[in-house]
Amino acid sequence: GKMLYYTADLPFPVTHTPDTFTTFRKEVERFIPIRDPLKAPESIPSVSEEVNYGEIPTLYDFGFSDDEYKHIEENKFHGGETAGLDQLKYYLWETDLVSVYKNTRNEMEGWEYSTKFSPWLAHGCLSPKKVYCELVKYEKEKIKNESTYGVFYELLWRDFFRLMGKKHGDKIFLLSGPRELDKDWSQDKFLFDKWATGQTGIPLVDACMRQLNDTGFMSNRGRQNVASFLVNDLKVNWIMGAEYFESKLIDYDPCSNYGNWNYLAGIGSDPRENRVFNIISQTKKYDPKGTFIKKYVPELRSVPLEFMSFPSRMSDEKQAEVGCIIGKDYPKALVTLGD
Repeated sequence: GKMLYYTADLPFPVTHTPDTFTTFRKEVERFIPIRDPLKAPESIPSVSEEVNYGEIPTLYDFGFSDDEYKHIEENKFHGGETAGLDQLKYYLWETDLVSVYKNTRNEMEGWEYSTKFSPWLAHGCLSPKKVYCELVKYEKEKIKNESTYGVFYELLWRDFFRLMGKKHGDKIFLLSGPRELDKDWSQDKFLFDKWATGQTGIPLVDACMRQLNDTGFMSNRGRQNVASFLVNDLKVNWIMGAEYFESKLIDYDPCSNYGNWNYLAGIGSDPRENRVFNIISQTKKYDPKGTFIKKYVPELRSVPLEFMSFPSRMSDEKQAEVGCIIGKDYPKALVTLGD
């Protein structure tokens, strides 16, 4: 199943699902039990032995080379149910990483800072009910804390976005969104291309977009920042960003993708404000040493840390001194950002 809860178990019809996540969470998490996963069948009847199944094609058969996908998050994303179950076992039982999830979930780079369940969940290789079942077992046998609850909290968000899709239908894909708000969005192809290719002159945005283009994956913190930058700083049509994510993410899921873009664009069902991310302060907080930026934006490796969040502030003399000329070695910032 794609959802944590059966819709029949919810305390409201789908069409009456609360439009804010907080209200939804309060109405279901304490009162509605989550069913156990269905047991695997003991056997599956086989089809005729005379069927010629052929061979499953590889990425090479579709024209991809090893260089194009070998580095996807340390090459640990492998398809299939077995790989998904292995990752669930690894994150909970083999490493206890789930017990520190709250402390690491906002990191930008690496395999162990977050669960990495999303591709398997998105493609149906891993059931959210199975994740929850193992999570409850882990809490009983090892530890129950804010981090283990944090994983459950994110599963609730997945259900909420699916219910918003069921409730509002095609509106989640429309420019005005579920709230039917008309905003003056730009269709500027130049600005969009700079954002999509990681050439905005804003290091955190560029690093995240280059990571996405290189690997098909990006941290949750990165996704929120680049989406906020596109819609709030560049004022570009949010659908262009949502469709670009759809074309790149290996964990693409329609409701989660468009639900998050709806929210950040301010046209989603949740009316809360303060969706604007300050990219400069976010850089200083979540990449304080510039490690993530330097990996994906190597032209900034010699730039002093004090200018890492906004290199365009360097004087001409400093640019010459560190060997990074803005406008030549690295793009001039498309917009001016405050701290």
